[in-house]
Amino acid sequence: MTQIFFYHGAADRVAAAAALIAKAWAQRKPLVVYAPDPAVAGALDRALWIRDPIDFVPHAGIDSPLAAETSVLIADRLDSLPPDTADGSRHDRLMNLSGEVPPSFSRFASVIEVVSEEAEVRQPARERFRFYKDRGYEIRSLDLTGKG
Repeated sequence: MTQIFFYHGAADRVAAAAALIAKAWAQRKPLVVYAPDPAVAGALDRALWIRDPIDFVPHAGIDSPLAAETSVLIADRLDSLPPDTADGSRHDRLMNLSGEVPPSFSRFASVIEVVSEEAEVRQPARERFRFYKDRGYEIRSLDLTGKG
């Protein structure tokens, strides 16, 4: 069953997502980032590009010719992902940067939700939390505020 991780309390949702993506990349864990909003996808792309050069995270959009060779994909849809990365590892982790439960999320081994303190992000995240919980998914909450 899919594991759900809620990273909550992010001061900047895109910056927090970029940091988590960099951590996954450093551990060589392929990741699909579901960002159907072009503004969010663009902000994330920029955040990944402006990282320190030694911390660069190779990434591509789902429509890029390099998508099948890239371990970090930014996707505006989940219906046509490449099945494997160039090294044969599967995209089994999904980061959700949308305001809704991602379509077909249960085909991933884990779903990562990044939640900021902004009401327009926090309220839909609470609804997604209840959705997952009501269906029996294992949920881990991780605090990004550093307070606990």
